Amino acid sequence: MHRRVLERMGILDEVRRRQTGKTDLRIVDERDKHLATMPGEFIGGDVEILRGDLTEILYERTADSCEYLFGDSVTAVTDTESGVEVMFEKSHARRFDLVFGADGIHSAVRKHRFGPEEDFVRFLGYYYAVVGTTDAVTAASPDRERATGWMYNEPGRMAVVGGPKAPELFVFASDPIDYDRGDITEQKRLLAAAYAGAGWRVPALLGHLDDAPDFYLDSIARVETDTYTAGRVALLGDAAYGNTLGGFGTGLALVGAYVLAGELAVAGGDHRVAFGCYNEQMHRYAKVARKASAGPFLAPKSPTRIRLRNWTFKSKALFGLMMKLTDSFATDIDLQDYPALRSAGRPGNVDHP
Repeated sequence: MHRRVLERMGILDEVRRRQTGKTDLRIVDERDKHLATMPGEFIGGDVEILRGDLTEILYERTADSCEYLFGDSVTAVTDTESGVEVMFEKSHARRFDLVFGADGIHSAVRKHRFGPEEDFVRFLGYYYAVVGTTDAVTAASPDRERATGWMYNEPGRMAVVGGPKAPELFVFASDPIDYDRGDITEQKRLLAAAYAGAGWRVPALLGHLDDAPDFYLDSIARVETDTYTAGRVALLGDAAYGNTLGGFGTGLALVGAYVLAGELAVAGGDHRVAFGCYNEQMHRYAKVARKASAGPFLAPKSPTRIRLRNWTFKSKALFGLMMKLTDSFATDIDLQDYPALRSAGRPGNVDHP
C-alpha cells in the first residue's frame, strides 16, 4: 500500500533512486560473537529511504505551491463554524479553513485542540536515544564490513552502531523520567547514567557523547485516541497514530494523508463528510499502532527473552511467519484510487499551516 501511494504521488521512482542499501544488523555478544542477524528487509521493508531524503522530495515538489514556515510552532488553536484561528510562537496569527496537525507524537495542534498530551500519549516503559556522530562509529565499530550494523543487548538495554536509523541508537527500559526536553546536556547525562556499567563498546560510544553534533532522546510511547478529528481540525501521522520505533510510522502517515486528501476531494471539500470517512478507514488500518510496543522486542528485560528474540531471526519458519504478519498489517486497507484528486487537482479552499 505504501508503494502504491508513492506511485500515485508520482515520486516512487525518485524514492527508489535515493533509497539506502538495506543494512543488516548483526546481533553480537560482549566478545563480538555473532548470535543472529536482523535482516535489512525486516528493518527497512521493500524500499528504505532516509527520512530527511523523503522530506526533501516532498518539499521540492510543493515549495512553489505551498507556503512553509520553518522554525515556528503553534501556540493556540481556536475552532469555529467558519474557520480555525491559529496563533504561532513567532509568526502573526492566521485563519484557515481547515487545520491538519501532522506535528509528531508531541503534537502542539493536538494539545491545543483535543486536550493535554497525557490524555492521549501512553508511556510504554522505555526510552530511546539517537546519536549522530560518525567518529564514534568508526572508533567503536568492529573492524569488519562497514555496510553492516552491530547490535548488542543486555537485559533492558540495547546499543546499535552503524544501523539504518542513525550512527548510534540506544533503547533502554526505565520508569518515567522527569527531564527538560530542551536541555540536551541533561539528556546526555541521563543516557550515560542509564548505561552505567554496560559492556561491549558502550563505554567508548558514551565517551563521544559530548562531541556528538546530533542528539535526540525521547520516550517510547503510543498515541491512543478514538478519533483523529474535531471540528475543522484533523490529526495525521504520529500526532494521530504514533507508536515510537514501531516500524509503521512513515507508511501510516503517507497513507493517512492520501486518504484524507482523497476523501476531501470526493466530498467536494465538505470536511464533515470527509473526516468521517477518514476516521473510519484509518482507525481500522492503524490498529497495529495501537497494539505494538518496540521496547520489549529491541531491549528484552531478561537473558531468556533476549535469546528468544534472537531465535526469531535464526529460525526461517518463525521469521517467515513474522514477515507475513507484518505484511498483513501493511496491506490491510482497501485503498481507493480517488480519481477526483486527478481531475480536480487539489481539494479547493483548504489551507495548511
